[in-house]
Amino acid sequence: MHIPDGYLSPQTYVPLYGAAAIFWAAALKKIKGSLHQKHVPYLAMAAAFSFLIQMFNIPIPGGSTGHAVGGAIIALLLGPWTAVIAVSVVLIIQALIFGDGGITAIGANCFNMAVVMPFISYWTFRLVRGNSDSQKRTGIAAFAAGYVGLVAAAVVTAVQFGIQPLIAQGADGRPLYAPYPLEVAVPVMALEHLLLLGVIEGVVTYLLLKHFIKNEPSLVYALRKKDGEARS
Repeated sequence: MHIPDGYLSPQTYVPLYGAAAIFWAAALKKIKGSLHQKHVPYLAMAAAFSFLIQMFNIPIPGGSTGHAVGGAIIALLLGPWTAVIAVSVVLIIQALIFGDGGITAIGANCFNMAVVMPFISYWTFRLVRGNSDSQKRTGIAAFAAGYVGLVAAAVVTAVQFGIQPLIAQGADGRPLYAPYPLEVAVPVMALEHLLLLGVIEGVVTYLLLKHFIKNEPSLVYALRKKDGEARS
């Protein structure tokens, strides 16, 4: 899902840099002074986990790749605002040091995977779980959070690809950047994530959340916020 350089026009990646920057600033403000000291190591481990799981890339036609992200479980454990920072740091390091994702596309990649995914995953969990305390309902909600969050991020990425032929064309009418229109980019990206990668993300989210609920339930932000306890 990492977008490389040359696939988004400046009309697309510049506004997305701006949008990502707004969320970075808001996230830093939100977590400053509210992230408990005992949770800081978990933040580092969450970023490391996200980095590791993103290394398993599956090429997707259209110039991008598909992979799990880890944004859902980070949002559920530490909160979506913390996930914004954790996943963004990973994506920036990947782009600058490992060449995974373009420099011009850092804003777009962070918006898709560090903003769209954590918030959609978090609210999907809250919506599906509702007021139920049953383990089964919580497990379904965890899977849905990972699945829906990753698919949503993939679709947003596909839309960014798909609008390029509409907004950036050469004198001969050929696309200057990503060449695939919406009717190609969206189905290709969506199907890969609906059928495979979203399932992987959902299972990973379910298994890790189950582990933390059993062994350290006080860490789980999504449950703590629901119960009105202190946020981290």
